[in-house]
Amino acid sequence: MSFSFEVFPPKADKPLDNLLDTLEHLYVFNPDFISCTYGAGGTNAGRNVEVCSAIAKSGRTIPVTHFTCIGNSREDIRKSLHTYLDKGVNHILALRGDFPEGWQGTRGDFNYANELVEFIKKNFPEFCIAAAGDPEKHFQADSFEEDIAHLRVKQDAGADYIMTQLCHDVEQYKWWVDKIRKAGVSLPIDVGLMPVLSKDPIIRMTVSNGSSIPRELAEIIARYGDNPEDFKKAGKEYTIKQIYSFINAGINGLHIYSLNRWKDVTDILNESGIRNLNTSAAR
Repeated sequence: MSFSFEVFPPKADKPLDNLLDTLEHLYVFNPDFISCTYGAGGTNAGRNVEVCSAIAKSGRTIPVTHFTCIGNSREDIRKSLHTYLDKGVNHILALRGDFPEGWQGTRGDFNYANELVEFIKKNFPEFCIAAAGDPEKHFQADSFEEDIAHLRVKQDAGADYIMTQLCHDVEQYKWWVDKIRKAGVSLPIDVGLMPVLSKDPIIRMTVSNGSSIPRELAEIIARYGDNPEDFKKAGKEYTIKQIYSFINAGINGLHIYSLNRWKDVTDILNESGIRNLNTSAAR
């Protein structure tokens, strides 16, 4: 089973120091890779390059850049991918991307992620390509059948593995895996896991992606939502249970959305016992 983290870059006017410190604490867990996001519409793409370059220079793990179709022409994509390769980055999560407010399409040369995957595979075979999967269905898809068909198309276009959207419902995840396997999707699956640390952010990030809040999580929100400290404690315990449940579901990889909160993530991993530290620095 692979093990990895996601981080996000600081805003353009903020220093990189805090994130570099966060990365040092995450490296202690020997992740197989660390992915880095950027904002809707390509905002913060420059900082993404900085972060991925820093991870590559560290020699501690593999950097994986997120990359979207939003506002990108073929020539823009060529230039960007050459830049990543020059900086030692050859792993990518190829996405359509969320439309910025007011947009009706990508305003680029590609409208769907499978087109981006195919372009990268044909023109930049050096890249290992991840494609997004949605165990609870992308909220813009009319049906699971449609959504899974799109996932199959991304596989056939050349994707190497699947990285899932956050999903708290492990039983739903297992149902989805059975469905995609029957549809001929055979790629390895890295499950994206969002730690439960704060009430409002976990509700916002879950619901905005069209994902559900299971009964156990709803009870934590109801019981401890007005007490941040108690909520975080209960949320960490819930996250540890989620880790165990997903591992027992037979996942190929665990991808933890760190939220750049290394201290909380360290607590969760230490308590879960799933990852051995090579030093005591994160304790």
